[in-house]
Amino acid sequence: MIRKKSTMEGNYNCRNINKCDGSSVIYGLGFIGAAIYYISTATGFWMGVLGLLKAFVWPLFLVLELLKFLGS
Repeated sequence: MIRKKSTMEGNYNCRNINKCDGSSVIYGLGFIGAAIYYISTATGFWMGVLGLLKAFVWPLFLVLELLKFLGS
């Protein structure tokens, strides 16, 4: 197998991959915690599926409640 030299930075098969920063780690831990909470409190299969979907958008709920608290 012959590797062609990439024009980007002179590396072989170089791809631009973003590095993980602190905010994505916090979101990931929040997602896991929210998923565990919502699934453990689900009363049925579809409520568990809904809980998993809610776990993806938990920051939306957080900001919404914060804005309600601040009176905006």
